[in-house]
Amino acid sequence: QVQLAESGGGAVQAGGSLNLSCTAYGRSFSNSVMGWFRQGPGQEREFLASISASGTRTTYAEPVKGRSTISRDNARNTLSLQLNSLKPEDTAVYYCAAASGFNVLAPTNRYNYWGQGTQVTVSA
Repeated sequence: QVQLAESGGGAVQAGGSLNLSCTAYGRSFSNSVMGWFRQGPGQEREFLASISASGTRTTYAEPVKGRSTISRDNARNTLSLQLNSLKPEDTAVYYCAAASGFNVLAPTNRYNYWGQGTQVTVSA
């Protein structure tokens, strides 16, 4: 069982940066692939990035590739997403998620623990 809580969202101007954090509660955090997703207004939830249990392998989706960094600290049970060069189309609720049972990569439909989300609003 893993409980997740995101923080770090807010309002920012285009071109700015944000660092999103996710704190995990539970024994499975360090053994699980972790990921970030987002859901914009009127849009479906989309995958953004993932990181393996050990933190050595990361994947990024095209919308954030090259301007974001996912990282984790297993000693502190925290997951982070640094977002740079923000655009108005990045406006969304951002979620962290855990895929228990997966150590390196996980299909996007196998994330089974979710946080409540944190709002990011980017103004032009």
